[in-house]
Amino acid sequence: MAAGRGSVAVLGASADRAKYGNRAVRAYRADGWDVYPVHPAAREIEGLPAYRSILDIPVAVDRATIYLQPETTLLILPEIARKGVRDLYLNPGSESSAVIARAQELGLLPILACSIVEIGRSPYDPEGTGGR
Repeated sequence: MAAGRGSVAVLGASADRAKYGNRAVRAYRADGWDVYPVHPAAREIEGLPAYRSILDIPVAVDRATIYLQPETTLLILPEIARKGVRDLYLNPGSESSAVIARAQELGLLPILACSIVEIGRSPYDPEGTGGR
């Protein structure tokens, strides 16, 4: 997908810059995506408004990238399906056989990969913006 032409919800976004949920927000933003951090308690992450649920995002979302434990991921899969997300990235640590099966039952096509790497960036870059 070309930079600037996609929207991404980062579920498990964090204000903690050491966490991958924060690094994803920064990496996608640096790559030109419209980024929507999702966190049930945060009001803002990296200067962007944070949403309590993917369903609260006021626009269509092309991609969801998940940085949550499998038990939590299972709970939010129906919301992701209702939102009509096209690409669902289950980053390392968010997946399980139950998550994959439930996603498929809901008509989602889970991608088991690091979404930061998929956009050509390094998840190990402490700024989350380089690595190209």
